[in-house]
Amino acid sequence: MSYQKKKYYNFKNIDLVILAGGKGTRIKKYLQGLPKPMLKFNGKHLLNYIINLTSKYNFKNIYILTGYKSNIIFRKFHNKTFNFIKVRCIKETKEMGTAGALYLLKNKINNFILLNGDTVFDIDYLKLINSVNKSNYGSMSLVKNKQQNSIKLNKLTLKNNLVKYSNNGSLMNSGTYFFKKKILKLIPNKKSSLENDILPSLIKRKKINGLIFDNFFIDIGTKEYLEKASIALIRNFKRPSVFLDRDGVINHDYGYVHTFKKFRFKKGVISGLKYLTKKNYYIFIITNQAGIGKKIFTLDKFVNLHIKLKEFCIKKGIYINDVMFSPYHVNAKITKYKKNSQFRKPGNLMIKNILKDWDVLLNKSFMIGDKMSDQICAKKSNLYFEFAKSNFFNQIKSILKK
Repeated sequence: MSYQKKKYYNFKNIDLVILAGGKGTRIKKYLQGLPKPMLKFNGKHLLNYIINLTSKYNFKNIYILTGYKSNIIFRKFHNKTFNFIKVRCIKETKEMGTAGALYLLKNKINNFILLNGDTVFDIDYLKLINSVNKSNYGSMSLVKNKQQNSIKLNKLTLKNNLVKYSNNGSLMNSGTYFFKKKILKLIPNKKSSLENDILPSLIKRKKINGLIFDNFFIDIGTKEYLEKASIALIRNFKRPSVFLDRDGVINHDYGYVHTFKKFRFKKGVISGLKYLTKKNYYIFIITNQAGIGKKIFTLDKFVNLHIKLKEFCIKKGIYINDVMFSPYHVNAKITKYKKNSQFRKPGNLMIKNILKDWDVLLNKSFMIGDKMSDQICAKKSNLYFEFAKSNFFNQIKSILKK
């Protein structure tokens, strides 16, 4: 059975939880008063890398559990939205550890992906989610020992999809997990460690599945890996990108399309987007949506359409990395949108925002649109541009050959 057909494929009841409460004792002198996840690499906070990596999935919510210097994380991320996923920050009133912190979410979340805010691990979450046996509590992502001097769950082996201890074990815990909600019943309302107090007993009871990944992995918890992080992150995440207008390029433009029911893909679009995903391209949608400002449809309807579009695309093996939209128009009926904004194409502030937040290999990137305003926007951004042709897939293959 393929991953997409299994129970959890659409993430409807799955949250993402990021542990970001630690003090970073081992690298304290390099933190400059910041929490570890807020260190900047290539002009971006580490948490930005993590959220960029994960927001292509259709998580219900993203929760960041904070502690040390929590106000810094709150200012940047609390109640912000990334690719239509709301981020909520929660502060520990006292240090709770990697398990105790989860107690704060006991009545808020269902099944969830858990990861550390000082680690970036570029894996397929669908595979991790679907590696869990029905009766088990969750699954751990494992890597071959990276010699990062971790003493937490670092002599492990995998047998029949179950994590086991072994004196000769060559696997280590990566700190990225999928857990079912029932694990929260084991979390005490006190300081406790997931790695030392919760997982060891579940592993011994054969209640934790595992999956080995050989993907990009970095933990900035030590000086050695902290110094390597900028180069390692840029090497892995600087990628060619496609910038796509929506109506008239991805879907047929019937005029102010705002429901998924009326969203009709143009010829070759599904195949072309899948091809771009396999070629490791970022996919960005850059769309004028004056219908919001003109009260033709609501912002909520636009958001719901794109949540359903993400879900549909994930099932097809396609990942949309981000969507930028402009509700502004000089004839808007909603006052805050009634202006001539450079966010609206032919202005290029939507693309500038993408280039600020993502590591884009600009000279290998391109844009496809169907209007002169798209072409002008691309030219301002130094992007190769083509007008949409009759078969999107054929056009994509032709552009990539160039």
